[in-house]
Amino acid sequence: MWEVLVNKLKEVFQNADAIIVGAGAGLSSSAGYDFGGERLQKYFGDFVEKYGMKDMYTGCFADFETNEERWAYWSRWAWINRYEPIPKDTHKKLLKLLEGKDYFVLTTNIDHAFQRAGFSKEHLCYTQGDFGLFQCSKPCHTDTYDNYATLQKMVREEKNMSVPTELIPHCPRCGREMDFNLFWDDTFIRDKGWHIAHKRYTDYIEQHKNGKVLYLELGVGFNSPGVIKIPFWNMAAENPDAVFASVNLTLPCYPEILEHRSIVIQDDIDHVIENLI
Repeated sequence: MWEVLVNKLKEVFQNADAIIVGAGAGLSSSAGYDFGGERLQKYFGDFVEKYGMKDMYTGCFADFETNEERWAYWSRWAWINRYEPIPKDTHKKLLKLLEGKDYFVLTTNIDHAFQRAGFSKEHLCYTQGDFGLFQCSKPCHTDTYDNYATLQKMVREEKNMSVPTELIPHCPRCGREMDFNLFWDDTFIRDKGWHIAHKRYTDYIEQHKNGKVLYLELGVGFNSPGVIKIPFWNMAAENPDAVFASVNLTLPCYPEILEHRSIVIQDDIDHVIENLI
């Protein structure tokens, strides 16, 4: 059955006029970004011992003793998952698979892995921010700031689970403490780059309402279904020539209205991509 589904997806892929990829956390996980287990112990063993963290994500919300300790955790998290090499070449395989095709990628992931793997920003829309950017924590303006140099210094100069106070970034305009440009709440800044990318995406889907369009979900769950999952279902339902496909290790699914135009594969995304190339 698995081989039949993969071959069916391969055929749809090859014959598609356009491919719209929706990438969620499951793709990053398949690429080696495991937020628990050995990787958690390797990079955050000291924090696990002190706070009993079960994974990197929930660790972000620990009741840190000091602000310097909080920034030590966050800077280490961002450096490891945003700037250090991607553990596996899953995104590069996906880029190879898409070579020569008309495609666009919409992602909720904040690790910037697509561009780091060689994807052109002209084909990308990051909807929920980037760990590589700072913004004012109480947005007094809509600019964002590259944080590579600051995080590098924090990671290098961290001692005893704390960063030097003077390295904590502050807004160049109002002086408030900076924060990561992530979609946590209504303080999230959609900067000029975000709006440009979002327009590229909306223009693309407007130009591909009809024809043989493949809506390809990779690792998309139900944390924010209104961003990728439900819009993909709706767009596929409105186009009788479209196909919806979902690849995920857990709970891939489709709506009843797309029962005869859906391909669902429950497997590791990296493994499926290898077999599609």
